Amino acid sequence: MPAVHILRRILSSRRPSVVAPLSLLAFVPVVGSPTSHVVTTPSAVVRAPLGEETSCNSPYAAPFGAGEKLDYSVKFGFIKAGQGSVEVVGRDTIRGREVWHTRFRVKGGVPMYKVDDMLESWIDTGCFQSLRFVSQLEERGKTRERRIEMYPERLAFSENDKPEERSAPRPLDDGSFFFFVRTQDLVVGETYEYGQYFRPDRNPVVIRVIGRERVKVPAGEFDTIVLQPVIKTKGIFSEKGEARIWLTDDAARVMVKMQAKVAFGTLTMSLTSVRHGAPPEQAIANAVDTH
Repeated sequence: MPAVHILRRILSSRRPSVVAPLSLLAFVPVVGSPTSHVVTTPSAVVRAPLGEETSCNSPYAAPFGAGEKLDYSVKFGFIKAGQGSVEVVGRDTIRGREVWHTRFRVKGGVPMYKVDDMLESWIDTGCFQSLRFVSQLEERGKTRERRIEMYPERLAFSENDKPEERSAPRPLDDGSFFFFVRTQDLVVGETYEYGQYFRPDRNPVVIRVIGRERVKVPAGEFDTIVLQPVIKTKGIFSEKGEARIWLTDDAARVMVKMQAKVAFGTLTMSLTSVRHGAPPEQAIANAVDTH
């Protein structure tokens, strides 16, 4: 199975993972078990409180701005399989609420098997919850699209033309979960449990902060914290999985590297370039209503 197809399965909500970018990206992956260079600390569990189900009382500081773009190379073992990107497209409004518009994209493949997939999220800037999620998956010339509208005020979501279903409070989708993790004050040695993935049966999403490591990628060398995502799945993010994500050990929390062992080898995304975004106050001036 081509490496890009495996990565596509990681990023889509129909695949084993929930985050991406973690998951990318959703949420999203890294090198087998920690290397000998990772400095680890014993773990303690921290369960993220939400307060009232439909309330918005957890302030956060966004470590990104409109226009930020992170580019990645995608490799399967030593073979180049394509390119990926994570982008804050801008700020606009949906149903009268100001939102971040973010985008994950993976493009590549091999002869006779091309993939061009995109995950887009619209995230309420007031209390960081998803209002809309659209995935467009193009494989071998065929395109599939899913559109999910989320209504946090009544704990509901709808997919395409299907009837509404009950959602988790302060819902997050595959793409927005990745950006949400970047806003968190992550401490090495602690394990965090989040009950905010919009489909309640997929919760909790667990993030273990297992250590620190200095890593080298095409974009340079970075001091990082190393995360292990654990999700209710039989895939690479399961309790028995060996997925890892490296984020810069600073306020920006940029994903430097993502890696996972799969049945066919090791899949790796490595940061190749960074374009920093505009300050939030500048982005607000460009907001438009997309209903």
